Amino acid sequence: MKERTALTTTEPRPLDSLPHLLEEVIAPTVVSSSTSMSSPQPLRSAQLHPYGSYPVDSFFLESFINTLHPGLRLVLSWLPVFGFVLFMLGLMTLAGGCTSIKKEPYEPGVLRMNLGNEPPSLDWHVTTDFTSFDVISNIMVGLTQYRSNLTCAPAIAETWEILDGGTRYVFHLRDPKETFWTDGKAVTAHDFEYAWKRLAKPETGGAYANFLYDVVNGLEINTGAIKDVDQLGVKALDDRTLEVRLKKPIAYFIYLTAHPSLYPMRKDMVEQFGDRWTEPGNIITNGPFLLKKWQHEYKIELAANPSYFEGTPKLHTIKMFMIPELSTAFSLFENDELDYVDNRSFSNSEINRCKKLPNYKNIPILSGAYIGFNVTKPPMNDPRVRKAIAYSIDKSMFPKILRREERPIGGWIPPGMCGYDADSGLPYDPAKGRELLAQAGYPDGKGLPSVPMLYPNREDTKLIVEAIQANLKKDLNIHVELMAQEWKVYLSTKRRDPPALFRATWGADFPDTDTFMSLFTAHNGNNCTKWSDPKYDDLIARAAVEQDFNKRQAIYREADKMLCQEAVPLVPTYLLTQNVLTKPWAHNLLFTALDIQYFKGASVGEGTEPSLAPIDPPPAGPDMGRPIRVEQFPTKSMTVPKMFVREFSSAMDARDLMGSRA
Repeated sequence: MKERTALTTTEPRPLDSLPHLLEEVIAPTVVSSSTSMSSPQPLRSAQLHPYGSYPVDSFFLESFINTLHPGLRLVLSWLPVFGFVLFMLGLMTLAGGCTSIKKEPYEPGVLRMNLGNEPPSLDWHVTTDFTSFDVISNIMVGLTQYRSNLTCAPAIAETWEILDGGTRYVFHLRDPKETFWTDGKAVTAHDFEYAWKRLAKPETGGAYANFLYDVVNGLEINTGAIKDVDQLGVKALDDRTLEVRLKKPIAYFIYLTAHPSLYPMRKDMVEQFGDRWTEPGNIITNGPFLLKKWQHEYKIELAANPSYFEGTPKLHTIKMFMIPELSTAFSLFENDELDYVDNRSFSNSEINRCKKLPNYKNIPILSGAYIGFNVTKPPMNDPRVRKAIAYSIDKSMFPKILRREERPIGGWIPPGMCGYDADSGLPYDPAKGRELLAQAGYPDGKGLPSVPMLYPNREDTKLIVEAIQANLKKDLNIHVELMAQEWKVYLSTKRRDPPALFRATWGADFPDTDTFMSLFTAHNGNNCTKWSDPKYDDLIARAAVEQDFNKRQAIYREADKMLCQEAVPLVPTYLLTQNVLTKPWAHNLLFTALDIQYFKGASVGEGTEPSLAPIDPPPAGPDMGRPIRVEQFPTKSMTVPKMFVREFSSAMDARDLMGSRA
């Protein structure tokens, strides 16, 4: 048998090795049951010290021990056992003492939240969902940024000029000594030029490439009509100056510069790491936090960026867990494992109880839910079938199911925004629905095949689609087959090849009606219905540049009726709200009506600050940020709905404001 060699590692042994450790301690003396305790055996070179990194096989040490009196040798040989017992007693005493120390229910400076799902991507050119944007918006910042009241404020751009009748913007970036990437390099205008050109390239597959369609040659490059991306009307004049040339004046253009899709990007990192450039260790960012860890399907961890130009955040760590089950996430919150919960963590059964708690808030948001039709797939290629379904969905049931103070809607334009018309949708009239279904060749639903309906696998969404399924079976005798998919797969299926029916939501990217209405234009990468109409596209293009409020409103109302009464590629169902419940030690969490959550001003620990950051007063008039020189350029048609930009003292205040303007 080969001799054991000395233990050379100095690493502590795990607790599960204690039985083996005890065997090693006792082994030098208890050789066999016949061994006399009065006659201990001499220590041999093969018998090793159980704790140290050295052997007890020195010739001089062995000789010395073997010359001692047998009784003394007995005492020495049992010393490791006595030491081990004393060590364990000390460990138990220490553990007992620790139980008397009160454990804080939070980690000071650490925010623990639930993302709900794995972000499909942190590449801000290809992702479209709020899960991803909640991460991206806290690790990146663009030319401008949103204030809490949805007006634009300077960010990387310190000032800007609006020239040539609103068709040329010149952004002046902050001093390079102020704004850095997380590897220490300065953020430059060239980083913006590269990023915007990458978004415009058709091979990027950017869902928000339409944001550049009003930039000179943006549409032509993205659709392949122009191959040279350098023809895009975006140019870095020097490290600190970015020029953007538009085809026509766009009243809301400045808002686009705060959107994640137009953030800067590091060309060297993208080219070096390819598809893995967003992984920790590869991704370089410029926002208040940096990506520290990404344990896929489990947790993302952000760390404070000490070089952020507005100062180091109060939080030093944000832990973003990925818990898709609402009830599980809420249980973690109740056990003080999460510091706040929102719609991604609220079990519907808990809503009524939580509404009575002092740290609960119901926040109206610019986001609408809808049922989409893939108009290329039978039977949804027939507008009569689509209208029949629209007439047969009872929208009044959704607030009763979700209990989050959602508001049913008929048209697609939310109340308070330019073009809103309460009568633009189709009412609940199942008799009319059955009549249209019969005209399409399916009397009483006979001959109509089973219709698949896609939805994301969430508890609350499941309740909604099951109600629609029962509704359509009762009123039209249509059998709907539900298709639940995990979040990332659902987004991919919906964009690539959705079934005949799908349930979806759309949240505003900026506070203007265009963000809702342009969704269903022909070249919008987020239009999953496959429907398009040149007349509709023309209406949306005209509304984007119309400066007279009444004329712009009339255009949008015409387009909304075309969308929701005539062509019907979707059925708007209800406006969403964000429901938030915080722990008393979480402070200054910022939730905006765009439903993006910002944490740069948040803190966790003792304090008297409010749980949610206060909302700035709404602007007195149209906001154009902070230009240093603006040529004659009327902007009175660009309005920010006041219902979304005040601090709500109660849900009723919000509801009153939502109907304040027809």
